[in-house]
Amino acid sequence: MTYRLHYAPDNASLVIRLALEELGAPYDTVLVDRASEAQRSADYLALNPNGLIPVLETPHGALFETGAILLWLADTHGKLAPAPEHPARGDFLKWLFFVSNALHAEMRMLFYPAKYIGDDLSHQAALRTSLQKSLTAHLSKLDTLASEAHPWFAAKEPSVLDIYVVTLLRWLALYPKGGARWFSLKETPHLLGLASQVEVRTSVQAAILAEGLGPSPFTAPSYATPPEGSAT
Repeated sequence: MTYRLHYAPDNASLVIRLALEELGAPYDTVLVDRASEAQRSADYLALNPNGLIPVLETPHGALFETGAILLWLADTHGKLAPAPEHPARGDFLKWLFFVSNALHAEMRMLFYPAKYIGDDLSHQAALRTSLQKSLTAHLSKLDTLASEAHPWFAAKEPSVLDIYVVTLLRWLALYPKGGARWFSLKETPHLLGLASQVEVRTSVQAAILAEGLGPSPFTAPSYATPPEGSAT
């Protein structure tokens, strides 16, 4: 089956691109021009009424929400996650949902505080301070998890959880512009090892070319210089 990925460079669609590349699944892409707010267009909202990137069109309909797409792809292709009947399935799921519902969700608030608390800069600063503490705790838990030799996280072969986490680590190092100094990947050495391990995979090299991510997109990230479209 061939998929269609609606993407913007260095957005959450990057996670899905990496998963598709790891699966070797055929797909084409449709650029969602954030500069013109194409994600708010009637055509796009017909695919994702939340107006968020990404959308993955499949033979069974359009999917949205990063975690949901990852889980659907893993189950459909029987790769990159424990199978539904596997004893480790429950542990894998709880951490995948933790990353989606806690880590990723709080990062959105950190990057776009005005959407959640309004335009008062002092309120935004207070929210960011609180979120930085919470995110630090989340990363510490994931660093411990990465040290525990689970077959579905930080193992020899990547899972969708690995792909998701290293992409989020990239954004924590870059955003918000001028306000990411609180974060250092060196503080979580097992996650740094995971980022180093994933970074050299063929799937990542394909994404680097497609989205202009730079030579070290996870261990020493730089702002994307995509051949088309804009990351912001």
